[in-house]
Amino acid sequence: MRKLAIGAALSGALALAGVAAPAASAATSTPDLKFTGVTVNNGKAIVVGTTKTVSVPVTYTLTRPVDVNIDGDTAFAGVILYRGTLKSLQNMVGPDDLPTCTTTATTDTTVTASCAEKVVIDPTMDLFEAADATTWKAGGLYSHSDTTSSDDFLSINAGTAIWGNLGTAKVQRAAKLTADASPEPVAKGRTITVKGKLTRADWNAAAYKGYSGQKVVLQFRAASSTTYTDVKAITSGTGGALSTTVKASKSGYYRYVFAGTTTTAATKAAGDYIKVN
Repeated sequence: MRKLAIGAALSGALALAGVAAPAASAATSTPDLKFTGVTVNNGKAIVVGTTKTVSVPVTYTLTRPVDVNIDGDTAFAGVILYRGTLKSLQNMVGPDDLPTCTTTATTDTTVTASCAEKVVIDPTMDLFEAADATTWKAGGLYSHSDTTSSDDFLSINAGTAIWGNLGTAKVQRAAKLTADASPEPVAKGRTITVKGKLTRADWNAAAYKGYSGQKVVLQFRAASSTTYTDVKAITSGTGGALSTTVKASKSGYYRYVFAGTTTTAATKAAGDYIKVN
């Protein structure tokens, strides 16, 4: 029931985006909640692929009036992530479960708590287009509902409020790289070709697709070493294809490394071993 209530609050917020409530109504129905110190994913970018659900840790401090009971059944408060503005929401994600809050201070009028939650992003359900790979904003959400029902009467009084611009979080597409060096084995001094492919998550297609026109660095690690060194930089071609040639000098591993872009996360290929005679 609580998961359903949280989901309903998020859906309702999306549906009501851009519809302003009368000032008098908002003043009487919305409690004075304060969300401060919001930190999303420990300050790191959120990298999302095409199928795996990503659970994003969020911490914050919540201060509420002492007479406001946020029990998770009739009232919910937590942090959500949204894209766009509160007047024109483009997308929104939130927690599946209730935040865990520990009271840290009380006064005659307020209660302050340290809270932690997990914002859940399912790329098959929550991310729809390339525009979702951008900087999102954090918002504090409060939702309540009071229901009275009998066999002959039903009354539901519900409302949602969001306080925006409480923090930011970058959402990036996951990327993949491959590397394949050949021929193998090869005589010392002969030319080898290292092929590969750079792809990134396409949320609309639910698949990884080629990422062309991107700088990728070929690296080499000798079999006797634990450290990779740069060999040369190349640019990914059509469909993210990679191919370059080098002179074989010693046995070891070749791999490609991609530093990432604003919208796409960094990645590296597994090293491909080649024996040099």
